[in-house]
Amino acid sequence: MLLKGKTAIVTGAARGIGKAIAIKFAQQGANVAITDLAIDDNVLAFEAELNGIGIKAKAFASNAANYEETQTVVDEIVKEFGQVDILVNNAGITKDTLLMRMTEEMWDAVIAVNLKSVFNFTKAVQRTMLKQRNGSIINMSSVVGVSGNAGQANYSASKAGIIGFTKSIAKELGSRNIRCNAIAPGFIITEMTAKLSEEVRNDWAEKIPLKRGGTPEEVADACIFLASDLSTYVSGQVLNVCGAMNT
Repeated sequence: MLLKGKTAIVTGAARGIGKAIAIKFAQQGANVAITDLAIDDNVLAFEAELNGIGIKAKAFASNAANYEETQTVVDEIVKEFGQVDILVNNAGITKDTLLMRMTEEMWDAVIAVNLKSVFNFTKAVQRTMLKQRNGSIINMSSVVGVSGNAGQANYSASKAGIIGFTKSIAKELGSRNIRCNAIAPGFIITEMTAKLSEEVRNDWAEKIPLKRGGTPEEVADACIFLASDLSTYVSGQVLNVCGAMNT
């Protein structure tokens, strides 16, 4: 098991990519703290599923965009688990539209949830990781943060900001053996993309050299690599998981 004895925080873990990451981490022996905006029956059932794998898992309600809430929930997690070895900043939303139709609220909401949340959680776990002199921080960016996309100026800006943040934190914390990397998924088949018409999904697939969308599990596999000791000399990098969509 690549993550046995480690404790991971995965934000936005109730569904999609975050859920796949939490499952893969648990299967590799990590104890997992999952966070989401609210703890409903779905999240509690997922918490039970993770515990059934044989590790310790607990769900925490957290508005990742709120600085004070984030500090509080990380303190609770450290008290519950005793350590934090891995942080996956996965929480994110979209509010897509052309710039001419984009409201200030749409801009602010996406920047707060997607980008400020990364600052909030990284800042909150920093103290624990510095004491441990060890840690791996994985930030979920996107290929549109690398190359941009029409109709997603707010989302693209937030994901591009994550890349700059990642590279800066890697340089700040590297001397304490804390690594920070970003993953840039391409077109991944999730609940969000499943809402697109079949025609739109096929059009996307046709543009991808591998001729298909990716799965949340394939993104989670990349997280396993960056979270584990397989990548002890990898930091400040952006790993594209996109089927050569962005080369």
